[in-house]
Amino acid sequence: MTKTLLLIHTGGTISMTTDERGAVTPGLHNPLLGEINKLGLADEIIEIDAFNLPSPHITPAHMLELKELITRTLLEQPADGVVITHGTDTLEETAYFLDLTLDPKIPVVLTGAMRSADEIGSDGVHNVLSAIRVASDDGSQGKGVLVVLNDEIHTAQNVTKTHTSNVSTFQSPQYGPIGIVTNGHIHYHHAPLMRTRFNVDKLGGRVALLKVYAGMDSEFLFHAADAGYEGIVLEGLGQGNVPPSLMPGLQRLLTDEIPVVLVSRCFNGIAQPVYGYEGGGRMLHEEGVIFAHGLSGQKARIQLLLALSSGITPEEIAESFKGH
Repeated sequence: MTKTLLLIHTGGTISMTTDERGAVTPGLHNPLLGEINKLGLADEIIEIDAFNLPSPHITPAHMLELKELITRTLLEQPADGVVITHGTDTLEETAYFLDLTLDPKIPVVLTGAMRSADEIGSDGVHNVLSAIRVASDDGSQGKGVLVVLNDEIHTAQNVTKTHTSNVSTFQSPQYGPIGIVTNGHIHYHHAPLMRTRFNVDKLGGRVALLKVYAGMDSEFLFHAADAGYEGIVLEGLGQGNVPPSLMPGLQRLLTDEIPVVLVSRCFNGIAQPVYGYEGGGRMLHEEGVIFAHGLSGQKARIQLLLALSSGITPEEIAESFKGH
């Protein structure tokens, strides 16, 4: 069966080389551009150089532009799968943004590299080849946006970068990969049960992400309210608790009808309203704080931004986080 794939490049280490100073930097030309097509992995590869940006430079506006590029291109040139190369620092956020805003009938796969294109042991080309194989596989349909690196297949919702430099950096804590890539086959052993989607054509408002720490006071929360932030995500302690000194700021935000979403700063487990003391999860829940079960802070921020941008009601925003 013939296969046509859409391959979109956005930059990142996978397309960078080392300069004379020994610094890894983006060049004027993406070394991957035009090379993958020569390998004969698909009958046709539609290749687009969308951006050439280090991933710390990627913003939600770029993510929305990427989503619109995919939608527009597939209408003009139908394909059987989409592969996106991306820098690893914010790859998980772009993947989750696309997972929440796209409703593709075909697989969408993001990949990247931990070593630059000219470095010994570069993992970029291998990861692209694996991503193309996953995007070409009929079993990849209906599983949401996927992330493929180091021969593992992860969901956009659960995957995160866990190591600064190791090629096995992308993991899904608590859940693990949903499949693996081998020499001969793509093997899936479980799949997501549900997905959340938002209809967004423009982004509005600002959403801040704050990590809670011992003795944290309300200063940053008061500042956020005064500065016009439209949403706050807190990485809370343990199962979803905060110091009592944070309560005045939280109450100010909630009085001003600024939604506050709480996740846990722990790597495993979920935030849930258990403890009834001052600043405990039960009190926060009763005050109106939204609990995001199992999402990381950066993913919850992306979701809250999209929820606010979609124009849904505060009740619908809270409901959208219950599936996690």
